[in-house]
Amino acid sequence: MNRISIVIAVLALVVSLQAQEKSVYTFSIVKENPITSVKNQSSSGTCWSFSGVGFLESELLRMGKGTYDLSEMYIVRRNYIDKANKTARLHGNLNFAAGGSFADVVETIDEYGIIPDEAYPGLNYGSPTHNHGEMDAILSGYMKSLEGKNTLTPVWNKGIEGILDAYLGDVPQTFTYNGKQYTPKSFAETLGLKSSDYISLTSFTHHPFYTAFPIEVPDNWRWANSYNLKLDELIATIDNAIMNGYTIAWASDVSEPGFNSSGIGIVPDENAPENAGSDQAKWIGLSSREKTAAIRGKLGTEILKEKTITQEDRQNEFDNFGTTDDHGMQIYGIAKDQNGNKYYMVKNSWGNAGPYNGLWYVSEPYVRYKTLTIVVNKKSVPTEIAKKIGL
Repeated sequence: MNRISIVIAVLALVVSLQAQEKSVYTFSIVKENPITSVKNQSSSGTCWSFSGVGFLESELLRMGKGTYDLSEMYIVRRNYIDKANKTARLHGNLNFAAGGSFADVVETIDEYGIIPDEAYPGLNYGSPTHNHGEMDAILSGYMKSLEGKNTLTPVWNKGIEGILDAYLGDVPQTFTYNGKQYTPKSFAETLGLKSSDYISLTSFTHHPFYTAFPIEVPDNWRWANSYNLKLDELIATIDNAIMNGYTIAWASDVSEPGFNSSGIGIVPDENAPENAGSDQAKWIGLSSREKTAAIRGKLGTEILKEKTITQEDRQNEFDNFGTTDDHGMQIYGIAKDQNGNKYYMVKNSWGNAGPYNGLWYVSEPYVRYKTLTIVVNKKSVPTEIAKKIGL
């Protein structure tokens, strides 16, 4: 999820919201679960870590452990080492880039543990905010220099470690937090965070339902499995989790015209007459591109009719690359607009951007259409669905 070019483009887009008028939407909360403060990934492709960590921080709140600010960059660094080793073994045939998946956060807890942000902020290069352009370019160049080699020296990976140490800092073997000394593993154990408590879910028809498969996107370099549910079951799982106090790590495509700096994510129906406004005759003659541009201009200022999304619709978008692994966020609540339409409350990692200070309201049709995977606590999966996937 999340390439640096996407981050930069979207961040440039959200800056424009300061000039926008107040949204036409009025939301009422159905259910809202606790989250920690909105963070800013800034100029980095690490949304997967920010959203995954935010999900774990909400888990700690739900468990009564209190408020924690965990280190996103500790997880980023550990995964870069894993990714480099796998890339070398595959002779460079792996997506060695900044992106990642929730598996890179959740599935590494037991092996690597976790540490608070104060012990590893990952800002060792003179910047107050995350700016990975130079570091990522150097890491990529280093790995490319190894391609085509017949053999590798036993010290090749020390170069990767040196680059990461220089930019993000040396990983502390021990650290002190609230007057007590920990290792990353002992800290995670104290928090009660375990990989086995979580499961990744998706919904596509090119694999059998109720089986597990590694979703075929470049950033799933770990080849982590997701269990395949029917679309209605995926939505039912999200709703059940929220209504029972859980949050969801949400991987989605945000390149759609319906997801922008208005703080809203919807799937407008370009062919709905009511979305044309008063000049429907002119609307009929517009091209698809012109309709998209017109609808983009209406976002946040009009409540637009949305498409009805089917299992086939989302599969077609995945098959034709209309749905890609753009971004990771956290779903933490359900709300309704003044017309009774359902929205999911989403925590983003773009700082306090948007009219809702870093939070988005994303419609159910959008979640149905553009979700790649979700990660949830296994206990939040409805019993009848859990049985189908062998939980």
